[in-house]
Amino acid sequence: MKAGIIGIGSYLPDKVISNYDLEKKVDTSNEWIIERTGISYRRKANDNICSSDLGAEAAKLSIKDANLEPEDIDLIISASSSPDRIFPATACIIQNKIRAKNAAAFDIQAACTGFIYALTTAAQFIVGGQYKNILVVGSEVLSKVTDWEDRNTCVLFGDGAGAVVLSKVKWGGVINSILGADGNGSELLELPAGGTKEPADFDTVKKRRHYIKMSGNEVFKFAVKVFEDCTRKVIKEADLSLNDIDLIIPHQANIRIIDAAIKRLKFPRDRVVVNLSNYGNMSSASIPVALDEAFRMGRIKKGHKIILIGFGAGLTWGANLIDWNL
Repeated sequence: MKAGIIGIGSYLPDKVISNYDLEKKVDTSNEWIIERTGISYRRKANDNICSSDLGAEAAKLSIKDANLEPEDIDLIISASSSPDRIFPATACIIQNKIRAKNAAAFDIQAACTGFIYALTTAAQFIVGGQYKNILVVGSEVLSKVTDWEDRNTCVLFGDGAGAVVLSKVKWGGVINSILGADGNGSELLELPAGGTKEPADFDTVKKRRHYIKMSGNEVFKFAVKVFEDCTRKVIKEADLSLNDIDLIIPHQANIRIIDAAIKRLKFPRDRVVVNLSNYGNMSSASIPVALDEAFRMGRIKKGHKIILIGFGAGLTWGANLIDWNL
């Protein structure tokens, strides 16, 4: 028995924030942003929209794509770095919004690796026989936790959501998955306040502690290394080589990370999905959105072997090797 993706969908807010818009807010330039990140545009949700709203829309599309009804979903796993609340789980809110009344629901917090962690967990539940149809959602409204006065971080992040439905398949599906973490680097990329360590008060708000903080150089070095290591490991464990891989879909964090990693791997650039120019870093949503776009564009065909690879705060990393069955 294998767990395979039988439905996929993504949803993005209509509002577009360009680099030229950011030039008016902070000391930066379109040229600097493109050179340092590869990002030209990002999406921004309206003020009344939260992660569960975007996640629910992507979920509906993926369920429809799977030719299922919301009542057919028996588990929802949501990954988000910008959940609606600390609790209840964003997955429970999505469950209610899509009327998936028969589904259990819980969240996974692994930041930008969240979708990989969630997909890996879902696959185990399918293979183990506990659940039949599992909805995996990566949704983010990072614009609400981005410091728009910090020129080093405000250029990076965007809003969006992607979702897949996982079920038992006769062939193909998830071949191998690996996960990793190093809590020693937990302070390199964080949202410091709002939890029990730094509860919200006047001082945390004044010091802008409720926004994303990042040590860019250290995160860059970490990301390039785990991108390469993860890719090699997930392939080796499946008794395959890089020549067997048709497409790599990485977390869309920074073009320099992607370029440096694939150079180390000596992997063809035209077999790597990159869409961060249009959307920026959408954390847990970046991989499912890129996966959906690549599939709709015909870049993924039945029988293709693809790698999804994530890395982010925690520090966390992971990869899924999939024999595409759609």
